[in-house]
Amino acid sequence: MSVNTPTPRKQRFIPPSSSHPVDQVLPAGRMATLGIQHLLIMYASAVAVPLIVGAAVGLPTESIAVLVSADLLVSGIFTIIQAVGIGKILGVRLPVVTAATFTVLSPMIIIATSFTDRTLGMQVVYGAMICSGVFGVLIAKPFSRLIRFFPPLVAGTTITIIGLSLIGADVGLIAGEDPTAASYGQVSHIVLAVVVVLIIVLISRFFTGFLNQIAVLISLVIGTIISGVMGLNDFSAVADEKWIGFGGIFHFGPPKFQVAAIVSLCLVMLVTFTESTADMLAVAEMVDKELKPNDLARGLANDGLSAVVGGVMNAFPDTSFAQNVGLVGITRVHSRWVVATTGVFLVIMGFIPKVGAVVASIPGPVIGGAATVMFAMVAAVGIQTLHKANFKNNQNLLIVAVSLSFGMIPTVAPHFYDKFPEGFRMVFGSGITSTVIVVFILNLLFNHWVRGPRGEHAVQHAVDSGAGAPDTRGDDGPTRFVGE
Repeated sequence: MSVNTPTPRKQRFIPPSSSHPVDQVLPAGRMATLGIQHLLIMYASAVAVPLIVGAAVGLPTESIAVLVSADLLVSGIFTIIQAVGIGKILGVRLPVVTAATFTVLSPMIIIATSFTDRTLGMQVVYGAMICSGVFGVLIAKPFSRLIRFFPPLVAGTTITIIGLSLIGADVGLIAGEDPTAASYGQVSHIVLAVVVVLIIVLISRFFTGFLNQIAVLISLVIGTIISGVMGLNDFSAVADEKWIGFGGIFHFGPPKFQVAAIVSLCLVMLVTFTESTADMLAVAEMVDKELKPNDLARGLANDGLSAVVGGVMNAFPDTSFAQNVGLVGITRVHSRWVVATTGVFLVIMGFIPKVGAVVASIPGPVIGGAATVMFAMVAAVGIQTLHKANFKNNQNLLIVAVSLSFGMIPTVAPHFYDKFPEGFRMVFGSGITSTVIVVFILNLLFNHWVRGPRGEHAVQHAVDSGAGAPDTRGDDGPTRFVGE
């Protein structure tokens, strides 16, 4: 007797549950919206570097415009590579947005202005940048092995100072850059920024799902509408911009190579790597994904290559952007493909100056209010990371205190080291650089270069002191704290 078995119904494909949120591809509309949110929160800071350098060096307006477009284009290219990856060569494959690092500001301005001929100065700058990029690519792998010296004590302190030191930049967008100006600190501007922050808080508190995830974007839109009512919006510059534009390569002429400039920017590359390492560790912490040495090496190589390409295309070296790290924490959207979408938008803006002009015309108090929250979120992640360090029966609290004190000095008093030699100012004039150097050395001094109890290895002593480092001898298995 035959038995009629029912025909199985066609099953809808369901992605395996083991898929990590970092690798999930969201619906196109949602991904585009979240990508635009990342773009808006980082745009003002991204274009700040070319604007500041161009103005300080005394470049003509058309040359500054070339720097801005090139910076957006290179940022977009390397954001895509960082998120998507290229084989085993480039890209950390985390939701990391890359853009021009502020670390290069002082060295580049000093190099360029040391020549009477500013065009020659920029040629020397870009020659040194290309060399520093090659240097960065070559040392990315060895540097990634130093992750064992970036335990929660060091990484947490560094991430904290990144957030704290950058808050001042966005306060300048709100209140103005010149405290002596009559327009500085206008009550209406500060209130507008507070309203933007309040909108983020209220949406995060009372809404869930997609609306919660785009709280920052909604706050920017509402803030721009309010600023229009206040008469702060000025989109006149949009009409003057071209629809299509590309600055080409070597806008200032072929690069020139000078040893002093090359050494200076190679040192900057080391600082950039330290900053990127801390940011990547922060993102990995947020998305609950292990950052292996090979992953870090690909991410750092991406930063190094950005300096090479930036030197050719009139842009700047890229690093992980802290406000976007904060945005990942606020939205809890961990997909790297959202950030890749942001990279696509950046590339488009690099070729369409008019679109970039629209975003650039969003009033400073609106951008500043939202970005301040993002930077503070980065500092909060640093504090969360420090929570994993052991502060009992050791000097780790002193290490954090001394490191943050050195970092906050140039942050709150930018001219503190003006009478020191130029080389010293280039290093310790940055709060981030100061903190990285001090916390790194103090961690070695107190937790590695010590004589432990008989029979105990120095590395094991570091582990017991709560400043131990992840095992980086291989790439298999979860990160763990061990001896050598």
